[in-house]
Amino acid sequence: MFAFLIVIIAIIAVLLTLVVLLQSGKGGGLAGIASGGATTQILGSRQAPDFLEKATWTLATAFIILCILSNFVIGPDQGAGSVIQQQSQSGQLDAPVLPPPAGTESPAATDSAPAPDGNGQ
Repeated sequence: MFAFLIVIIAIIAVLLTLVVLLQSGKGGGLAGIASGGATTQILGSRQAPDFLEKATWTLATAFIILCILSNFVIGPDQGAGSVIQQQSQSGQLDAPVLPPPAGTESPAATDSAPAPDGNGQ
């Protein structure tokens, strides 16, 4: 069921992208306010939304609802926690080995290196 919902969500996402890209722009934004005709468009009555706008709202609503519903149909094996928690429980998480901070000598370097004398030899 979860895989089916993910496929439907992916199809809706592609359709939503196409519908948004097919819509024409509404105008020049702030630049359109300066011209006289644009103010009557902004302050005037709004026409009924066209097909593409209705499709956008419908697809966006379906997308959000299916994303929320997909959280409730995740099986127990799919929602066992984060990847880090799963790796630490199985013992696969290794601590990284970091080099010593600059300016400090490692114990191995102090044992094998001769002590410098004042002559630089």
